[in-house]
Amino acid sequence: MRENFHQQLEHLKDQLLTMALQVDRSVGDAVQSYVQNDLNLGQRVLGAELEIDRMEREIDRYALELLAMEQPMAIDLRFILAVMRINSDLERVGDQASNIAERLHEVHRSPRVDLPVDIDALGVHARKMLTLSMQAFQEGNSELAETVMGMDDEIDQLARQAFSSLSRVIGEQPLAAPQALNALLVTRILERVADHATNIAEDVIFWQRADDVRHNAHRQ
Repeated sequence: MRENFHQQLEHLKDQLLTMALQVDRSVGDAVQSYVQNDLNLGQRVLGAELEIDRMEREIDRYALELLAMEQPMAIDLRFILAVMRINSDLERVGDQASNIAERLHEVHRSPRVDLPVDIDALGVHARKMLTLSMQAFQEGNSELAETVMGMDDEIDQLARQAFSSLSRVIGEQPLAAPQALNALLVTRILERVADHATNIAEDVIFWQRADDVRHNAHRQ
């Protein structure tokens, strides 16, 4: 019975990792659609949101069934609870990717301008945090999870710099203001993606160490 239960836990883990791959792909596509002003790529991101939502429901259903049918030991219980939390964060990251894609229609109608922000670099950093947080989950590696948590300060700093630069553009260049505002919103969205990656890392630590590190000083 225990062997079968652990096989079910592995299946649950595989489902979540599959969802994470789709979410990561959507974030990458969303950033590229914005940078390249590619409406077709943006539409693909919006279409993928439906599949991500379906995956979230399926994972939650499976996790709840395991909780109802089994009496998991402490570490297995923490694993299932961590999966459900991570599942929610991944779905929200998928929503953020769609939010970026939805900005495209407004961007497409406005003239292109050079802005003092590197959206591509912000996207790379946010995706790196997401990838490493899911690697930490896959490996049960709480030390790697701590590394991800430490990366949050860097993207926060990049976002603050972007906010300062773009706010100046909005105030001084009226013709560029709509594009600068859109870039500011996308920057905030990518900052939120990084926050969700940090949440995932915290859940890995909760699973492995029974230590709830949410809302610690690094997030203040």
